[in-house]
Amino acid sequence: MIFSSIRKNSLLLGTFALVTTALLAFTADVTKERIANAERAAQQKALFEIVPRTRHNNDLLSDTIQVPESAWAGLGLKSGGDIYVARHTNETIAMIIPATAPDGYSGDIRMIVGINADGTIAGVRIVDHKETPGLGDKIDLKKNPWIMGFNGKSLSAPESSKWKVKKDGGDFDQFAGATITPRAVVNQVRRVLEFVDTHRDELFKKNDAVSGETK
Repeated sequence: MIFSSIRKNSLLLGTFALVTTALLAFTADVTKERIANAERAAQQKALFEIVPRTRHNNDLLSDTIQVPESAWAGLGLKSGGDIYVARHTNETIAMIIPATAPDGYSGDIRMIVGINADGTIAGVRIVDHKETPGLGDKIDLKKNPWIMGFNGKSLSAPESSKWKVKKDGGDFDQFAGATITPRAVVNQVRRVLEFVDTHRDELFKKNDAVSGETK
């Protein structure tokens, strides 16, 4: 009688464990999918802020090329990333490049930088950072319009010696009580421009090949 009760309880416990495990697995799958969709939507929103829908007619999230491994260090990337290509009628009009400034006040500052075909900046957005609230967090567009100051800039405008914050003799504003954060962002955006300038023929030739065109 005792053994029968033990077997019954064991079966009940085993069944409960299996059902619980299945429910947890199902919940994890559903949650994972929702998180992935939310991340995709947030990423798409940031991309569209840099290159609006009116400027391109391709799917930015799926039209990508890999960052060359030789450029990982310069762009601050530890494991590469995707360059998003914006096209209009098969013509490449801009690229959105991931980069990380490793020297923020509180660590890495992850960003995406849009570069137009003419070498000017289409826009910069910060996608992740841990900078001090009320000070360094002004790099976030939701906190301050400072990041919009990069729009239209290029390697020649301002000249290379002016790609610094004003405290260092450059053209870019810093924040009251916070110079390290904007300095890190300015330096990294300049490195993205240098990357595109160095690899321009390779990058645009590769993208033209994808679109079926040749130069």
